[in-house]
Amino acid sequence: MKPVIIFAGTIEGRTLSEYLAGQKVRVTACVATEYGETLLDENEYLNVHTGRMNQAQMTDFIKKESAALVVDATHPYAVEVSENVWGACLSSGTEYLRLLRESDLTDIKDAVLVSSVEEAVEYLKHTDGNILATTGSKELVKYTVLPDYEKRVFARVLSTAEVASACEKLGFRGRNLICMQGPFSEALNEAMLRQFDCRYLVTKETGKAGGFMEKVRAAGRADAKLILVGRPAQKEGYAYEEVVEILRKRLGMAEGPFPETSDKICAAPAASVKKRVVTLVGTGMGTWEGMTGEAVSAIRDADLLIGAERMLQAAGAVKKPSFNAYDPQKISAYIAEHTEYDRVAILLSGDIGFYSGAKKLYDALDGCGYEIRSVCGVSSLVYLCGKLGVPWEDVCLKSTHGRKANLVQAVYTHKKTAALLSAKDSVKDLCRELQEYGLANVNVSIGERLGYEDEKISSGTPSELEGGQYGGLTVALIENPEAVSGIRSCIGDEEFLRGKAPMTKSEIRSLSVSKLRLTKEAVVYDVGAGTGSVTVEMALQAADGTVYAIERKEEACELIEKNKRIFGVPHIQVVCGLAPEALADLPAPTHAFIGGSAGNLKEIIECLLKKNPSVRLVINTVTLETIGEVTECLKTLPLVEEEIISVGIAKAKKVSSYHLMTGLNPIYIVTCKGGGQ
Repeated sequence: MKPVIIFAGTIEGRTLSEYLAGQKVRVTACVATEYGETLLDENEYLNVHTGRMNQAQMTDFIKKESAALVVDATHPYAVEVSENVWGACLSSGTEYLRLLRESDLTDIKDAVLVSSVEEAVEYLKHTDGNILATTGSKELVKYTVLPDYEKRVFARVLSTAEVASACEKLGFRGRNLICMQGPFSEALNEAMLRQFDCRYLVTKETGKAGGFMEKVRAAGRADAKLILVGRPAQKEGYAYEEVVEILRKRLGMAEGPFPETSDKICAAPAASVKKRVVTLVGTGMGTWEGMTGEAVSAIRDADLLIGAERMLQAAGAVKKPSFNAYDPQKISAYIAEHTEYDRVAILLSGDIGFYSGAKKLYDALDGCGYEIRSVCGVSSLVYLCGKLGVPWEDVCLKSTHGRKANLVQAVYTHKKTAALLSAKDSVKDLCRELQEYGLANVNVSIGERLGYEDEKISSGTPSELEGGQYGGLTVALIENPEAVSGIRSCIGDEEFLRGKAPMTKSEIRSLSVSKLRLTKEAVVYDVGAGTGSVTVEMALQAADGTVYAIERKEEACELIEKNKRIFGVPHIQVVCGLAPEALADLPAPTHAFIGGSAGNLKEIIECLLKKNPSVRLVINTVTLETIGEVTECLKTLPLVEEEIISVGIAKAKKVSSYHLMTGLNPIYIVTCKGGGQ
């Protein structure tokens, strides 16, 4: 069968080329630039010819190919090229079909209609305000007659080095040169108009495939005047659907599903057109064999695959257009710009519900009008537990992949803890920390390259595994049969190392910490930490947060370091210094306990309020002088008083066969919070 030549300068031309090749019709698609070549994948039936040709060269090319017919799918404004194609077909005696892009101006209101870019520029000479020019790089030279055009005109052109260089020579550079491949969604058009404060949008009537109505609607939403360059007169031709039907008859093609076009070449489908589908696919361990059947089907059905390089390599057996990215905003923008793809599959490692990028993708894609689908995968945790024969329904899940995690406290309080590890030395650091905090006898299993041929699982105590060599991405399962479930509170005074430093007694600690109403993620200051008894109690409750123990005496700081290891709370940070100076470089607190102020109470509270105007405070004092300072602060500083209580405690002391009560010094406990927002 003789080949069909398609001058494929539009999305319709590329779509038609791929459709015919899929029907095993030999096709030669002619594109003018190397960039256009990248938009088509050659195969057994599809050949791509790159380079501009004049009419004589086109004639020779058509004769050489012995084409059955030629389809002119060039841009509506590419008048000269279209004339050359038609003339070449006349000279070579080859059938010529003109594919016309659909035109619809029925909904255009309040637009300035001009016959050329020159006429548009002449109109703009008498206006003020920024301009978004979307008429193509070849037309940009016409805008240079505008006063201050380098600052006023924002040119949106194709993203090729050749185009960018030519635009720069004309004076379009920096933020005034936008190199992107269209067509563009209504939201993206509107965002650009607003970003650059454009009062005018100059465009050609490019039809649905060129995202024309998306520009029209965006201009209306952004309150920008639309300047429309009308189409030049065209030869008679056929709509896309008509061209397909003609080709079916001419080439004797069997009837079948009509090639998708309206969705594929429309930047923002109307409500009557089906939505584009974006599927978030959990790829499991990252191998083709390890994916679920549903994941494989989603990949095979997709028009475009998006994901990190490792994910795309796993799906490499399925030849599809792809985009290497993992940033949700970049992914969302790429999908919005490339409306030629109806079905997009975003590939994510493991399972989309287990420390996955899916959550941020849901947020980034929300409101874009897509149908979002989800395909679960096998997480590395489930895979590792399966290999070890360990049930995972009672596992505490953690991840240090791009985040902080208090693994020591999780291991202390759970019989099974699983963690995703990312840093190169994260396994060694984990083993070292477990030993440092009294967990030397737990069993650790490390999974590497799970699902691949060189998969490796190592098990042993922290000391046995510490000297091994491990990859960057690993998963750990830590088993502690001696774990203490629940949150420890009201710890006995005798359990702390005390030395000569003052210590808040257990009853007062329990009451004071409860008044703070800590959350698991709290960032807490303990000002005047002493031995760290209150610090430890707070750290046990804020297991996923950070507690800063501020203490001016070095001896006491050393005691806090020892006590934090006894109780397994590595998220305590000891700061040796005098408040408020010692607080300067610390992050903003959500809560603060003040047990000692060294006479700087007002300055300390002012510092806390500056860092967080709504910080929650609990202040303990035993002297009347200090309670006087506190009440003065409540009057003069932006604080909301909740309560002031005086607590008197008496403890029994055994004397012979009797118990006598011995009273302790009364303690004032003040609870308040910042009155800011």
